[in-house]
Amino acid sequence: MTEHAAAPGTTDTEHNAPPHTYSLVEAARALSKREVTASGLLESCLRRIDEREPAVGAWEHLDREQAAARARALDAGPATGPLYGIPVGVKDIIDTCDQPTRYGSEMYRGHRPTADAWIVRRLRQAGAVIVGKTVTTEFAYFSPGKTANPRRPEHTPGGSSSGSAAAVADAMVPAALGTQTAASVIRPAAYCGVVGFTATPGTFPLAGIKGLSHTLDTLGLLAREVPDVALLRAALLRKAPVPVTDVSAPTLFVWRDTGLGPTDPAMDRALDEAAHAAARSGARLLGIRSGLPSLPDVAEVHATVMTYEAARSLAVERERPELLSPQLLELLSAGDRVSREQYLTALEDASAVRRQLWERLYGVDAVLLPAAPGPAPHGLSATGTPVFSRPWQVMGLPALTVPGLATSDGLPLGVQLVGRPDDDERLLAAGAWLERALRRT
Repeated sequence: MTEHAAAPGTTDTEHNAPPHTYSLVEAARALSKREVTASGLLESCLRRIDEREPAVGAWEHLDREQAAARARALDAGPATGPLYGIPVGVKDIIDTCDQPTRYGSEMYRGHRPTADAWIVRRLRQAGAVIVGKTVTTEFAYFSPGKTANPRRPEHTPGGSSSGSAAAVADAMVPAALGTQTAASVIRPAAYCGVVGFTATPGTFPLAGIKGLSHTLDTLGLLAREVPDVALLRAALLRKAPVPVTDVSAPTLFVWRDTGLGPTDPAMDRALDEAAHAAARSGARLLGIRSGLPSLPDVAEVHATVMTYEAARSLAVERERPELLSPQLLELLSAGDRVSREQYLTALEDASAVRRQLWERLYGVDAVLLPAAPGPAPHGLSATGTPVFSRPWQVMGLPALTVPGLATSDGLPLGVQLVGRPDDDERLLAAGAWLERALRRT
């Protein structure tokens, strides 16, 4: 059976909950009202990290002194900026000028970028406190780092944004940055029981982020609740936050038989429960429709694009194969076997299938389906399959993991919403609506 997981970001600031347990929205409100200082929030987060990091291993690098100095400087001035005083983790595939960035590879141990990535500059300008760099898999591919799942340490946290998902899930920080080429945000968010959001590719400049596939790479945001992600996205884009409360019930297409692979019975039940909760709260649900694209075929298109581009993106790194994992070397070799003609055809196919999908789903706000085949697998030698995200990523669609359900023994079961092209705000509104519906059941 499935159960409802405790919402990790749901706290009551009036009952003296420790600040590290605040959601991003709660923390921003408390900071703006001076109910907590930036230094006080950071200290609470660092105490949590000290307590839990030996078991979880979410961090590649922590800079306590620098973060503390930043928090003190913020406390000395006015409470301005949408992310004023918010501690944030940054995936170690993203450049920081004042902290090492090794991209999950021994090849870059001790590497010091000369400039911040665009997205890190935006974080700082919005008032955030960069706590440190979170663990990534090797070059954001499959070879895992040291991170364990905070809900069950003998299980994988997923990847490649493993440290970011684990840090947010374990209340070490209220938000973190990730990246996604296949399922690198959606899957770890599902496994760890947090919200993972991948924006439409091109929404956020990727300057200063080590790329694997320039067509597929996109920035991801991880937090505990959907309104947190909406606030973080808006702050980075310098926009007003999308309204995610008091919105009308969405129209959802529930895609059960995707053909992408077997699902755990617990995930099947979780998807059904999410659909029933949505229906009970007033959502319009659509079922089977003819003329939909074959998702396994689209997943193959994704693989063609990713392997072709990865072989070229990491051409310099291939000159030292002894420092690369067998998994990565296999990917790069597969990319060598993809012709230019096959690659261009795959790009054309992805564009065509995206048009076909949304012609058939006219009037649908989002597609509801599993975020992963099931709960986080046992063991830390692999990060799980990305198959339930590949089609959407190659079609350039925004996606969102909505937590709230779990197996009977407490492992999270995240469901996934996929949005219309370039309509990220509608997706976030639908996600917040579904999140509230799940809490009412």
